[in-house]
Amino acid sequence: MRLFAAVLPPEDVTSELAAEVAELRKLPGADGLRWTGRPGWHFTLAFYGEVDDDLVPDLSARLERAARRTAPFPLALRGGGQFGHGRALWAGADGDLATLRLLADRGEAAARKAGVPMGEHRRYKAHLTVARSRSALDVRPYVDALADFTSRTWTVSDLALVRSNLPTSGVAGEQPRYEAVARWPLGGGG
Repeated sequence: MRLFAAVLPPEDVTSELAAEVAELRKLPGADGLRWTGRPGWHFTLAFYGEVDDDLVPDLSARLERAARRTAPFPLALRGGGQFGHGRALWAGADGDLATLRLLADRGEAAARKAGVPMGEHRRYKAHLTVARSRSALDVRPYVDALADFTSRTWTVSDLALVRSNLPTSGVAGEQPRYEAVARWPLGGGG
């Protein structure tokens, strides 16, 4: 299974972002970007790639423990940025970013301890991808347009293990499908 750990924003927050993205899509050149859809909006904490089925139970147990050890925390979508010379356009985060980073580190550590091969550790940068491009693109107008965007603040109350189902149809622009295969309450509540 192709898996990652994530924080999933609530429906009303993704609705706010959807309204903002609808405005971004009106900007010149927007048709040159591949826009992600609401079902795929998430903050990836740790990307695991293809995980052997035998490792999933231990990974799950370790993620559950990581969730239990992390208190719920406030988060909002705010502003935006880009990676890779415009290859990824994203909405940023505001709130308790230290706890979000801690949860990301715990998600990575859980995988390493469960035997999931992880690449080298990189400092976590909270981002929710809203569009991608196959080639370098000047996305400054989009980043500028996102600068004043802030969603309502919500309390992150769980950690999700998400399965990524890659497109198989061969249809240009088809998006991966994401499915939360497990969710654990933060702080052991729930």
